[in-house]
Amino acid sequence: MKPFLAWIPGLSRSQWLGAAILMALILFALLEGWLHQGDSTRQNLSNYLAAPSAQEWFGTDHFGRSMLARMGDALRLSLMLSLFCVATAALLGTGLGVCAAWMGGITERLLNFLANTLLALPGLVLVLLLAAIAPGSFLVLYLAISLVLWIEYYRVVRAQTQVVIRSPQLEASRQLGFGRWYLFRRHIWPAIRPSVLTLAAFGAGNAILALASIGFVYVGLQPPVAELGLMVVELLPYYNDAPWALAQPILAIFLLILGFNLLAGKAK
Repeated sequence: MKPFLAWIPGLSRSQWLGAAILMALILFALLEGWLHQGDSTRQNLSNYLAAPSAQEWFGTDHFGRSMLARMGDALRLSLMLSLFCVATAALLGTGLGVCAAWMGGITERLLNFLANTLLALPGLVLVLLLAAIAPGSFLVLYLAISLVLWIEYYRVVRAQTQVVIRSPQLEASRQLGFGRWYLFRRHIWPAIRPSVLTLAAFGAGNAILALASIGFVYVGLQPPVAELGLMVVELLPYYNDAPWALAQPILAIFLLILGFNLLAGKAK
């Protein structure tokens, strides 16, 4: 994997496009909450499936709720969950990967067994099973998605750390008496950082897709919460009457995942 932070001096065109898409979505989510401050749960049945207008820029849904307010809430929810899941998975997977490679022996065997056990079930199936235990729980969704995401960090970091540990540069620092924290900061982290950050971008997209998928099958967050997958399944019966309403959450999911995947692409 190419250096993810090679972005900053020179992003590739695809990375610039991904960054622009994500910044536009983040700005929309922040500005909607700050300027519009609409109530995404307020119903107005007399304004049922209204088309976009000067009063309601994005129209209304089948309960007369503001689509602008609901899209803002849904985007903030998806971005916040993806941030929490990626941060947790990256810290857990990176820490355990370094420990497994550094300590070896029974520690490495136990961690490998745990990772392989979790890999025996497809990630989305595991998330669905855990989400079904407590439907509507944001905490359970966060834990379930993080539990799936950390494995990739662990496997990649463990493999790369094993190479660095055997390098003459790290061995020289060890012989000079430097502690493990210095060895990690000076030798291991610079080697694994590009892969960790690239996995973080892909992981954010996967977290958003997982949240939308379980919302679509109604075992994720429950109404009246504004969540992209749940909005799709709620608006699907009205695709003939209000195609603009159904298109909004679908387009948001597409752009979020596209933005993160482009951002994780190879730098120039």
